[in-house]
Formats: sequence, C-alpha cells, structure tokens
Amino acid sequence: MSRWRFARRTMQLSMLGLFAASSYAGVRILSGTLSSSQLFDTIPLADPLAVLQIFAAGVVPATTALVGAAIVVAVYGVLFGRAFCSWVCPVNIVTETANRIGRRLAVRTEVSVPRSTRYWLLILTLLISAISGVAAFEWVSPVGIAVRTFVYSVGAGWLVLVAIFLYDLLIHPNGFCGHICPLGAFYSLLGRRALLHVRLDPEKCNHCMKCSSVCPERPVLTPLLKTDSQQTAVRDSACTQCAQCVDICDQRALAFSMQPVRWKRTTLEDQHVTH
Repeated sequence: MSRWRFARRTMQLSMLGLFAASSYAGVRILSGTLSSSQLFDTIPLADPLAVLQIFAAGVVPATTALVGAAIVVAVYGVLFGRAFCSWVCPVNIVTETANRIGRRLAVRTEVSVPRSTRYWLLILTLLISAISGVAAFEWVSPVGIAVRTFVYSVGAGWLVLVAIFLYDLLIHPNGFCGHICPLGAFYSLLGRRALLHVRLDPEKCNHCMKCSSVCPERPVLTPLLKTDSQQTAVRDSACTQCAQCVDICDQRALAFSMQPVRWKRTTLEDQHVTH
C-alpha cells in the first residue's frame, strides 16, 4: 500500500475504532458520530452542513452544535480544504476500492453525470430541509449510514454501501463522491481558500499523466499538466487532498504544500465543464 493511502486508511479506521471504543468499551476519546461528536468529552465537533440544514429547517441549533460546527469550519476552511472526503469519510473507503478494482479490470462505462449535479443536490438538500422542517440529508446520508454500519451494525446499511460500490465500479467511476454527494460539494465550497494544496515541480514532471489517471477529481490537475502551463499548484477546491497523484508520481514532482496559493473559485459552471 502506498504511503499516503496508508496514512489515510489509518486515519479513517482509527476514527471508526474510536467511535466503537466509546460505544462498547467506554473509552471516551471520540464519541458520537461524524454528524455530532465530542473529543475527550470536552471539545464539541459538528458537521457544518447538518447544522446548516437545521437552520434551514427553522430550528436554532444548540450552542454546542454551533461551537462544534465553527471548529470544523475553521479546520477545513482555513487549513485542509476538502480533505474530509479522503481522510475522514468512511464512504471513501468503499468508492476508492471500487475505483481501484475498476481500473485493474479495465471496466469501461458509458454513463456520465455532470459534476455540477452535487451542487444542485446541495441546494435541493437545503430547500427540502426548509420545506419539511427536518435536516433532510441526514436521514439518507451514506456517510451517517457508513458510520452506523461499520461501528454499530445498525439496519440494512450494508445494502446502501454495496449499491454505492457497484455504482462506482460498473456505472460511473468516481461517480458518487465526485458527482453526486452534496457533502462533498459543501466541503469543496468551504475549502476554496484553504492553505493545503498539491504543488508541482515543473522541472521534475515528464508529463507521463499517471497522476491524472488516478485522480478522482481529474479536472483539478488539468491546468498543471499543460506543457505551457504557468500554474504550479492545484487551485481548484474540488481537490480532496487524497494524494493519489503524489503517491503514483515516479518523478516525485508532486508534493503537499501549505504555502498560500490563489485558489480557483469553484462554481456550478466550472464543474459543468468536465463531466
């Protein structure tokens, strides 16, 4: 297993393990779920999109939820961008496994959903929450379903995860996270000015395009790989910081950087350009 993928899997499985340890062994390092949790029984953490849905539903969230959401917004909005999707979200384990298998088996698909779909679904999520008076996406969120399935073995969540796996494997590679998930769209918008990004050393790059072949958000690398490009850092906040491009680069031309960079604004029009 490559270095950065090992680090991501360790992070994802450790968080699930800490949730389980809190529930079954009383080890209160991290308790709750990804929607609402507490660190060391003291520091609240909350999904900002869930809190936003509660506001849309006409309910004022508890103070702890507001504080928890503010902490998460600061962490990802200022520092790590859309890293939640690759480093924390357990659905990423399912979709990335499906996509790796698909590449090895050379599975070819014809279905293509516009990347802008996830932004429209984000808007729809907030509208339904406002109309129904409940946090709409939280009822059907595969992220919540994955935590309840992996940690608490609740309900028929395995069916949902299997469906997502088969969708990414047979119908649309990188389809769920890259084109459908409204939570991914939210973190993409939230992290458009974040400091962490992937930087290219043009002198080392031989334009082999291996990085593009594994990138789940392929358009974010396109500006870097043009032979006449003056851009040396990923400026598109749709990047999930998964580091698959860093891992696969034989020339070591790609690396993480925390140096400030002018990010490209993520818009519905931008996401519609490449399906």
